[in-house]
Amino acid sequence: MSRRPRVVHYFDYKSPYAYLAERAAAELEAAPAPLGVTIERLPYTLDIPSYLGDARLDESGRDVVGTRSAHQWRRVRYAYMDCRREAARRGLVIRGPRKIYDSSIAHIGFLWAARAGRIRPYHDRVFEKFWKRALDIEDPAAIRAELAAAAIDDAGFAAFVAGEGRALHNRLRVEAEAKGVFGVPSYLVDDELYWGSERIERVRERVTASARAGAPST
Repeated sequence: MSRRPRVVHYFDYKSPYAYLAERAAAELEAAPAPLGVTIERLPYTLDIPSYLGDARLDESGRDVVGTRSAHQWRRVRYAYMDCRREAARRGLVIRGPRKIYDSSIAHIGFLWAARAGRIRPYHDRVFEKFWKRALDIEDPAAIRAELAAAAIDDAGFAAFVAGEGRALHNRLRVEAEAKGVFGVPSYLVDDELYWGSERIERVRERVTASARAGAPST
């Protein structure tokens, strides 16, 4: 029996488009052959200020940083409007964050959960709670609490964040960019890159064709 095709799926907890892509990715992963795949999820921490400028909103909704251009604000406002529209169709909640978060600690938490073989309990909770504004993904204590809630032993996690986990997080980012990754959600199928939640159908077509042809999977 041939192996299920393998897809590398890059995500970032602070990307609403990555959140919206999760259900389709899970459905593809759960499908029987020849449609089903093995998905390897990997974090890719976006540097949003480098292309959309920095911003932080006060309680009145006023930007207290003031470095974004009018063009950047139009892009951001449209993106959140578009994501909320799609989220409503799927029964999900997306509440735009008041600042640009550094998601690296939450991503290192994902790597810790992966070592414990408990990705989905942690992964799904963090995505859902962040987009409900119910989780500070920059707070190590909050991430430890999510690990505990997912029945993952967090002993040693603080040292992992400061050392091995941070190094692994950084290495994965460098390796992703060497393969052409620049945003999320992204998918690699046999080293061919697909970017954007709407490209999951092209991913499905590619792996289905490969499976039917009996092509080897990486």
